[in-house]
Amino acid sequence: MALRIAVTGWTGQVVCAMLERVPVGVEVIAIRRPELDLANPRTVAPALRAAKPDVIVNTAAYTAVDQAESEPDLAMRVNGEAAGEAARAAAALGVPVIQLSTDYVFDGSLDRPYREDDATGPLSTYGASKLAGEEAVAAATADHAILRTAWIYSAFGKNFVKTMLRLGEARDEIGVVADQMGSPTNALDIADAIFAVARNMTGRADDPSLRGVFHMSAAGEAVWADVAEAIFTERERLGGRPVGIKRIATTDYPTPARRPANSRLDCGKLALIHGVRLPDWQVSLRPCVARLLQAQNKDQR
Repeated sequence: MALRIAVTGWTGQVVCAMLERVPVGVEVIAIRRPELDLANPRTVAPALRAAKPDVIVNTAAYTAVDQAESEPDLAMRVNGEAAGEAARAAAALGVPVIQLSTDYVFDGSLDRPYREDDATGPLSTYGASKLAGEEAVAAATADHAILRTAWIYSAFGKNFVKTMLRLGEARDEIGVVADQMGSPTNALDIADAIFAVARNMTGRADDPSLRGVFHMSAAGEAVWADVAEAIFTERERLGGRPVGIKRIATTDYPTPARRPANSRLDCGKLALIHGVRLPDWQVSLRPCVARLLQAQNKDQR
């Protein structure tokens, strides 16, 4: 019998990746509006009950980091209240819930990768709303896994890799921040990790060690300018023209929301408890760039 996983969202990077990477013996039910509207948390429980899942995965979120500064109530409703509703629905159904969270729950002031038990201190409305979601999930059910990840990119939706390739079509040089450090994480790798965690949680329902907070990002670390250079190195290798990267400071590119200078996550607990290790960011970046370029070339024909 297939493992039924109900996933909130439809067009987000992670849910698109999950739908693409569904393993044998797993069924993914992506629930979207109007049946489930995270801006209206009351719709969450009925939609999830109707799916009759074995696991609930909450990937949908308000992810417009800068816009959240001017829409704090909406961000809190989607990322905080709706996450709690999803977890309460899971508790009522007697199934585990997996909540996707973010490095933005930290202030980025440490000089080492963050561990799960480090103090949180979000700098932005987005980070505060995601932390509220974590707290709501933990309060609703003990049968949860909160997976914090960072710097998500993919061939889907909007993300840094797609933005760089678009800008590179028109510019010879791009200014990119070089004083924020993290681990760019491919949504496909996140999807694979979620499936592994879901199988562990359903296969060992009475194992409390599989529950709680886990960090889940790519191996290796980089600043944004490193990532941009890697993108254009791969594009040039595949026949594209060179694009220069000008390394700039965060203060040179002001944004409404403050970002943590250190977004590195220590993922040792996930590897130890769940046996899940994500690949190095450079390994997963290259095929994503190639895929986007191939799609771009098709569109230009």
